[in-house]
Amino acid sequence: MVQLIRSGLEGLRERCAGRVVSPKDDGYESMRRIWNGAVDRHPGVIVRCGGPDDAEAAVAYARQEDLEISVRGGGHGFGGLAVTDGGVMLDLSALRQIEVDAASRWASCGGGATWADLDAATHVYGLATPGGTISHTGVGGLTLGGGFGWLSHDHGLTVDNLESADVVLADGRQVHASAREHPDLFWALRGGGGNFGVVTSFAFRLHPVGPEVQVGVLFWEAERGPEAIETIDQAVRSLPEHVGVLIAFGMSAPPAPFVPEEHRLRQGHALIVAGFGSPRHHASVLEPITRALPPLFSFAAPMSYPQLQSLLDDTVPWGTPAYEKALDLPSLGTDAIATLCEQAALKGSPMSFIPAFRLDGAFSAIPDAATAFGGSREPHYTLSVMALTRTADALEQERTWARDAWSALLPYSRGTGAYVNFLTDQDEDRVRASYGEEKYARLAAIKAEYDPDNVFRLNQNIRPATG
Repeated sequence: MVQLIRSGLEGLRERCAGRVVSPKDDGYESMRRIWNGAVDRHPGVIVRCGGPDDAEAAVAYARQEDLEISVRGGGHGFGGLAVTDGGVMLDLSALRQIEVDAASRWASCGGGATWADLDAATHVYGLATPGGTISHTGVGGLTLGGGFGWLSHDHGLTVDNLESADVVLADGRQVHASAREHPDLFWALRGGGGNFGVVTSFAFRLHPVGPEVQVGVLFWEAERGPEAIETIDQAVRSLPEHVGVLIAFGMSAPPAPFVPEEHRLRQGHALIVAGFGSPRHHASVLEPITRALPPLFSFAAPMSYPQLQSLLDDTVPWGTPAYEKALDLPSLGTDAIATLCEQAALKGSPMSFIPAFRLDGAFSAIPDAATAFGGSREPHYTLSVMALTRTADALEQERTWARDAWSALLPYSRGTGAYVNFLTDQDEDRVRASYGEEKYARLAAIKAEYDPDNVFRLNQNIRPATG
């Protein structure tokens, strides 16, 4: 464990290879900012870690001074939990080193890497691992909550492909967690969030992807909402292998070149279909959908996997004031579809929408107890009601819309639990509901072993078991 040469902030500066920044220092304002422009918190100290030893020193300092700790990877979480108010913010954004072993289909990355970083490095070898749909999302936060993306239908969650992690624990130890070393900690890291330590590096299993993928975007106007959602539902519940989809309920058509000018900003529902097989295979997936209900407009083109990963980046630009509320739906029945259409029509901002992911295929082939991922492995939809605005002043009204839409959809859900990365509000009851009592109890026992004082609590917190 690190022993600080001198106590206090100067002692921390002596120990750290990276920058230690206080509110009076240059760069503080930009370093405290994260993706969500509505988050305006002021850490007492920011440590931009140059390596695991800096993270260890920062944890020791925070404990010595009895300060709250936050951990910033990519800084992309809706809830803003990467930023403490008055405590110590461990900024991992400089830890972006990546190593790829193409022969073994394996890659490692630092805890501050983004998916753009990792995808660019693995794409050179025609490889990738499941990881989100926005390229400026951090690898760390997405992974620790479970993680899914375009490749999940074929290859499961991000955590299903995690091979190991290097972790700085609350007591200052640096450990390597894998199926062979600290297996209980490794199990908890795969879905248990940031409750168990500071993960400074991840290692993933990779899969062949590309070099080109086929992408199709289908858009139906709101006036045909029920028919469009029924068509989407029928299509995605029977997807073949080598296909991934994202559904955007209530989306306003973007002012993009592929959207006819007369339809830009028109509200409706979109289905994005990514094909990882041949162009012919992708066309065979799109054809019955467009035949069943011709879209208002469509677009299809080949692109690289990194281009696919960044396709939606402009829908959530850096600095966007944002809020989300999520839930899981086992199915899309007639009443649920009608409610989706009604609530989507009530949004106030053209940026807001309700993205939905169908989780099945390889995701459902993994036993539920294999990882700490919160939620059932049975096939289902996970939805996030996203309030997105151009100004912070406009967010309050849009946040009300998101909460009202969530409440209206709740009767069709599996309860108040949801994908933990989509839980914006800190709500212990919802965290428990997301994991279920048995899994939550196991996580709490592991928390008691590795972080009995709940040092890492600025997250979707799992309290250490007592007794």
